[in-house]
Amino acid sequence: MPDLSIQHLHVWRGERHVLRDLSLVLPAGQALQLLWANGVGKTSLLRTLAGFLHAEAGEVRWDGRGLRDDGSTWHRDIAWLGHELALKGDLTPLENLAFAVGLRRRVTTPTLAAALTGAGLHPAFHGEATRHLSAGQQRRVALARLALWDARLWLLDEPASNLDAAGQRFVAEVVAAHLRGGGSAIIATHQPLALEGVPHRLSTSVADLA
Repeated sequence: MPDLSIQHLHVWRGERHVLRDLSLVLPAGQALQLLWANGVGKTSLLRTLAGFLHAEAGEVRWDGRGLRDDGSTWHRDIAWLGHELALKGDLTPLENLAFAVGLRRRVTTPTLAAALTGAGLHPAFHGEATRHLSAGQQRRVALARLALWDARLWLLDEPASNLDAAGQRFVAEVVAAHLRGGGSAIIATHQPLALEGVPHRLSTSVADLA
């Protein structure tokens, strides 16, 4: 299974040097939870790995191969979940999943419906326009999509926001299941997920990763 290796990463946001000489290794089957203070680079790191930001220096390697050498494998193997959920408001939850998951693999309507129900979205809402759902319900749709993507590394920015206690437990459960299957995750969060029984690491500052 692939490991993630980040070596001497430097990222600027405008005039701010937000990530300075950052290095870390994340083995397969493990999670790294970033509990850093606001404004010190949690989201910047995730967005850089997802390809939304450009790193001024450093190298990212996946399964021993540099991203510049094999970017197509990298983008196939990652899944991103940020503050913006990338859901189309005029589509139903089922239609949103069919579109997003269908870009990666074939999937049946019963499988999509089961994923939504498993994520805590009542079947009565499966056919509603997504824009009519609450913020928490929309996040459950996004979490159902995440669980259906065939991705090895999850990049999660505050995945449990807008969720009640049951929803937060579901996030922890779906991440733990992903890790038990050999996947990995980097999670930016203010409240750590209770990932009991699976290897994970909490980082309270950038210095923890030195």
